[in-house]
Amino acid sequence: MKTQAAVLCALNQPLEIMDLEIPKLAKGQVLVEIAYSGICRTQLNEIKGYKGHDPYLPHTLGHEGSGIVLEIGPDVSKVNVGDHVVLTWIKGSGIDAGGCKYISQNGVVNSGAISTFMNYSIISENRLVPIPNNLPLREAALLGCAIPTGAGIVFNQLKLSKGSSCAVFGTGGIGLSAILAARFLGANPIIAIDISDTKLEQAVVLGATHIINAKLSNVTEKIQEYTRGKGVEGVIESAGHNEAMEMAYQSTALRGTCILAGNLPKGQKIQIDPFDLILGKTVKGSWGGESRIDEDIAQYVPMLIDSKLKLDKLITHEIHLNDINNLLEDLQDAKVGRGIIAFC
Repeated sequence: MKTQAAVLCALNQPLEIMDLEIPKLAKGQVLVEIAYSGICRTQLNEIKGYKGHDPYLPHTLGHEGSGIVLEIGPDVSKVNVGDHVVLTWIKGSGIDAGGCKYISQNGVVNSGAISTFMNYSIISENRLVPIPNNLPLREAALLGCAIPTGAGIVFNQLKLSKGSSCAVFGTGGIGLSAILAARFLGANPIIAIDISDTKLEQAVVLGATHIINAKLSNVTEKIQEYTRGKGVEGVIESAGHNEAMEMAYQSTALRGTCILAGNLPKGQKIQIDPFDLILGKTVKGSWGGESRIDEDIAQYVPMLIDSKLKLDKLITHEIHLNDINNLLEDLQDAKVGRGIIAFC
């Protein structure tokens, strides 16, 4: 059996679409027919070499998706053949089976515990979460990264409540998910900051009460205006830029919390005033929104079924696998909210 996949063969080069031979399943591995895959800036950073030396080239990519279980390997008990599943990079229950090796015409292609830029994929049991078969697989794909990270920051880390102020720097998939969750909790104001008017318009659709184009306005002054000089109680930086991280920290109220969720290229630094920490300001990172993935997805499912989380509005671009490099260019140019690959 073979699968078509988008493979990273060299840093700073377009992904190559190739056929791969699927190996026999090992202990804890599951073969999934991918229905939809999300595309995240994390993969773009990987392609651009922002994470540093990559010892695994050539390798597959993708860490968020949805699909249907076709086959289970030895000792797998979490899912059964025919189950609909979310695929996620966040470790959950089950066997941590690690990666595998596919075979192409040019030799071995490495793959991690999860890869979703391919129509059939071997996934480690602990990177799968079963979902009801009546849950739309298109929207369910976003439960693999965008929602657990963006909404997870709001629910699990900031723990916003009705009337809490919130600001989101960067309105890609993570930022838009955070805005959606903040609106669900009744936060106000919800301030979205970006350099793209199109993405800011999408932020309004998902619940932002105020928007700031960082190219056209003084962000910190605008935020002080919108919060009556108090600063923001809960701030999320998901753009992955030095200046945005520093502005996010500056915009945080003295008893507020700033979550830095974006990725800078390896070795880059930011500067903050540590005196604010003494006055009670908190700055944290985020590992997948501190999600307990099995439990959290189980909580999101009824919200999605009842249309309390309108995940369809998060998706700004939908492509087929052959168009992936064009979408990655648009992602690099900050034109994409959340893009997905459709395999079905």
